[in-house]
Amino acid sequence: MPDPGRTTPTRQAGDEMFDHARAAVQGALDAGATYADARVVIRRHESLQAQNGALEAVRNDVEAGVGVRALIGSSWGFAASSELTDKAAKAAGAEATATAKASDRVPGSGLHLADVPAAEDRYTTPFHEDPFTVPLDDKVEVVVSATRTMHEVEGVLVATAQLMFWDTDKWFVSSQGHRIHQRIVETGCGMDATAVGEQETQRRSYPQSFGHVETGGYEVIRRFDLPGNAQATAEEAVQLLSADQCPSGALDVILESSQLALQIHESVGHAIELDRILGWEAAFAGTSFLELEQLGRLRYGSELMNITADATIPGALSTFGYDDEGTPAQCVDIVKEGTWVGVLSGRDSAHLAGLPPGGMVRADGFNRIPMVRMTNVGLTPGESSMEEIVAETKHGVVMATNRSWSIDDKRLNFQFGCEIGWEVRDGKRVRMVKNPTYTGITPRFWGSMDMLAGGDEWFPWGVPNCGKGQPMQVGHTGHPAAPARFRDVRVGVKA
Repeated sequence: MPDPGRTTPTRQAGDEMFDHARAAVQGALDAGATYADARVVIRRHESLQAQNGALEAVRNDVEAGVGVRALIGSSWGFAASSELTDKAAKAAGAEATATAKASDRVPGSGLHLADVPAAEDRYTTPFHEDPFTVPLDDKVEVVVSATRTMHEVEGVLVATAQLMFWDTDKWFVSSQGHRIHQRIVETGCGMDATAVGEQETQRRSYPQSFGHVETGGYEVIRRFDLPGNAQATAEEAVQLLSADQCPSGALDVILESSQLALQIHESVGHAIELDRILGWEAAFAGTSFLELEQLGRLRYGSELMNITADATIPGALSTFGYDDEGTPAQCVDIVKEGTWVGVLSGRDSAHLAGLPPGGMVRADGFNRIPMVRMTNVGLTPGESSMEEIVAETKHGVVMATNRSWSIDDKRLNFQFGCEIGWEVRDGKRVRMVKNPTYTGITPRFWGSMDMLAGGDEWFPWGVPNCGKGQPMQVGHTGHPAAPARFRDVRVGVKA
């Protein structure tokens, strides 16, 4: 593993960080908490943006601090400090307990935590090339040259590109004996070209909209090769201006894998969060149509639908060693052959539901309370291929790259728009189409899936902008998927 080559804690300093976390826990216990845990977090973030062949911005910052949770009766308390001293950490622990005590004055059943073995461990996400040691000039050249190439294509008005990197150290201590250090390295990129016609604009993004992020190093940037894909991306944006409108009606819809990843995120990932199902959480993304009594019985989709939440997939964005409660990363079945069988849970919600904890609790930084978040929630591969799916489709539309989305607060009724489509007739793509949209109801839509591509086309897409909570936390989630076909879907706004 390469030397990080930056001003982050050495092994000796890391032991000091454990001391700060331990002081926070002790401060909470001394104030009366029945359970406490603390995280010291040091996170470095770097990003670069370019537009039309010119560098627009470079951001490089570090945040550091300690966050502590305290449990009393039915209530959690949380506090944080950006001062990394034992004194400040202990004071934060006492403050968290005071908040828990105040909240516990509201009558409620006591919270209990599902059992998790206390672990002492160190974990680092694998990477080959530390992105923070790559010369800045090399990174600038990637985004500047990619946008220059796109902008030089006639018809493209705006071309943008970005690189983004995170390097996060976390030291976790609990009153039950956990002592875990993790280093999570994440790398991502993205670009898009916007073409302008007489009465409309069209956009093409690569490798997906909003950018794609993985756990890994600078090798991710080299693999996706923004400059080498810039010309084709820009040309498709221009071609969309003269493309025909997407047909409307009840058609077969074939989703490429990055669009299917967002479909999973919105109509499965948020719906299976146990805090939403229990009514504990509704901020930002609503609740859920699922009811705990239906677990093991509800038909979520067709027999081809097998969804797992797997925090152990190499390179995926939500891969780690332990969550922010000290629960080991694991693979949990969510939907098995179309039947809903699992949830995303924390230790408290899992105990209440009588389920084993799944290791799905994380926080956006040291100063945010951990909450249930998606891990790598995705479809296991099928046995077909995109080529076979198209060949067996009489009339449908292949849709790629998300452009817009809307879904109700119960995660039932949705509409998605994509950047590009191709009409399929009698087993062949016959023309490019623009402004493709589709709509549906979650169980009905997933129940119509009748073809799913296999492992060769399966990819763990990363979504780095998942919002949840108040104040809002931005989560990094992964969604493995392969192309799939859905029958008789409502396509277009006139259907």
